Amino acid sequence: MRAMTYNIRNGGWDGADPGRLDLVLQVVNEQRPDVLAVQELRGLRRDRRRLDMLARRLGMRAYLAGGWFGQPVAVLVRAPAEARVVAPVRRPLHHGAQRVVLDTDRGPLTVLSTHLHPYSGRRRLREAGWLVGAAGRGGPDRRPLPDRLVLLMGDLNSLDPESRHEERVGRLPPAYRGRHLMPDGVTVDTRTVAALYRAGFVDLFRPDPSERGEPPKTVPTSGGGGVEFTDMRLDYLLGTPPLARLADRPRVVTGGVAETASDHYPLVVECDLRLR
Repeated sequence: MRAMTYNIRNGGWDGADPGRLDLVLQVVNEQRPDVLAVQELRGLRRDRRRLDMLARRLGMRAYLAGGWFGQPVAVLVRAPAEARVVAPVRRPLHHGAQRVVLDTDRGPLTVLSTHLHPYSGRRRLREAGWLVGAAGRGGPDRRPLPDRLVLLMGDLNSLDPESRHEERVGRLPPAYRGRHLMPDGVTVDTRTVAALYRAGFVDLFRPDPSERGEPPKTVPTSGGGGVEFTDMRLDYLLGTPPLARLADRPRVVTGGVAETASDHYPLVVECDLRLR
């Protein structure tokens, strides 16, 4: 199974570049994921025909979840596979989170697509707690969260606790710097990702928690804008330990149309399981 997460920026279109959604679809079709987590689906909650068109062009089924204030997110699954359970996280997330359970040859797999609060570390931390609760709740698998097959993908708007971020945060314009600092205005805020680690999730780019070094860059792309970013990772592929043991070759998709399709690069990982 190939899984992919992609923040496509404002639904893949805007007044300045109405054809950008075609570039987004090209990027996705080149990777041909079996499961796709998408963020920033502006306008698609009300325009179901446009969502159906997007899913049809990808050969996938779409499961959309809206947020309270921001933009919808979705999980798309390659046909003919379909979700056994569809259960959006019904909490007041700024953007939203979709949860689906898929049948695989290794048992039920829970997939979460999310986009956490862009402006407040405290709100992101609260939203992460809601995700943990949703990941370990109900469905056909009654085991504790760390023993389940769970894949959490999306734009967490958060920095990881293993890396040094002071320099890159210091290069941000002052208007955006506070998004990644604690209330003291100095300490880099890594609480959200750290909380997900404590709950049992593993960074699929760093399966060894003691690993150090530069994180993979997911923003900004070279031609997609993004003045609020400075060569940082905000997008993640996280899995519980049983899923992490099946994961291989995580990568950031760069080059070609991925440089202009969005301000985020997509992430892809291969998992040694098959959808049913």
